Order: sequence, then C-alpha cells, then structure tokens
Amino acid sequence: MKSITLPLNDSVVRSLKVGDPVALSGVMVTGRDAVHKWMIDTFIKKTRPPSPEDLEVYEAIKPLLYGSVIYHCGPVVAGLDTQDYRFVAAGPTTSIREEPYQGDVMRHFKIQGVIGKGGMGAKTLAACQEVPGVYLHAIGGAASLIAQTVQRVLGVYKLDFGVPEAMWMIEVKDFPAVVTMDAHGGSLHADIERQSKSALEELLAQPY
Repeated sequence: MKSITLPLNDSVVRSLKVGDPVALSGVMVTGRDAVHKWMIDTFIKKTRPPSPEDLEVYEAIKPLLYGSVIYHCGPVVAGLDTQDYRFVAAGPTTSIREEPYQGDVMRHFKIQGVIGKGGMGAKTLAACQEVPGVYLHAIGGAASLIAQTVQRVLGVYKLDFGVPEAMWMIEVKDFPAVVTMDAHGGSLHADIERQSKSALEELLAQPY
C-alpha cells in the first residue's frame, strides 16, 4: 500500500496506476450532488448569481481543493448541537451521479483526487488525464471503519444543504482506497464494462 500525503501534486498523481492501493493522510473535503451542482451553477457555468455567502465560501474552499481530494460521502456526524463535530460513519456514496459535473469541477478547482464507489465515466476520465487526477475507490459497507481514519473535523461549509450534502473539511490518517481510474487513461470500470459486454454477447450468441 502506498502512503500518500495530501495535497497531491502532478508527479505523485502520474506515479499512480489502476490497481494501486493507497493510504491517504491529510486534509480532504466531502461533497455530493448539492455541492457539485452549486459549484457548476454558481462559479463554472454561472447560471445563477453568487450571494455574498457563496463568494465567501468560494474563497475559503479554493485553496483547500487545489491539488486535494473531494470525497463523495454523506457522513453521519455527532456533535451538531455543540459544533464539536465527530464523524460516526463516513462511507462512500455512488459516484456516477456526479459524472455530469465532476470533470468541470476538477478543472476549475484543480482537484486531483476523487473518492467514491462504483466508478465514473468518460468525462471524468478525460479530466483525470488533463488536470491530472485519479479516481479512488473506497470500501463500500465500511462506513464506521472509514470514520476511524478521520482524525479531526476542521470545519463545514454549506451546512444549509443538510449534513449529508454539506462540505466537511476533514483531516484523515491512512484513509484506505484503491486507484481505479488514473491519469494515463486507465479505467478499471471501463475495462469491466467491456469484459462484461463481451461475455454477455457470447452468452446471447449461444444456441439454446
């Protein structure tokens, strides 16, 4: 397992290949559907004017996202009343929902890592080659185990989206994941899709 310190850089990203297991340590940010749509609409496509709060959050997250990782995660968080936040569960959510947004978000903020489950498509793979970046597959069904890698909750933005959809700034230590899309055009998900399609076509071609 490769130990990787966040934020990333181009050299580290290009050294990673599909199949590499990694342990991430450093600061990452969670973000799901609401966050990605907000980023696209407000700052990238600019289909809605930013509020003063939007601009304040934008300036705060830009340096946090540069070269870093966004985690598709809707955490269970304790300490909401006291703001003494603690992650109780932090499993990955299905990434393909962010496929319409992810590539543009990666390019705009120079996000070099995306974590989730289930993989992503051609648009995100193209961004991985351009930025460069990697997609990392986290362990589904291990939400409490992954939460144990969260050393501190450094803060939260867009809590008005709700706890699962907010942007949580977390410091992790030895967060386990596997590279399944790399900066060289490799995609385990695309490979499996091709193999599955080929196997299906063979089965359908057999006489009964």
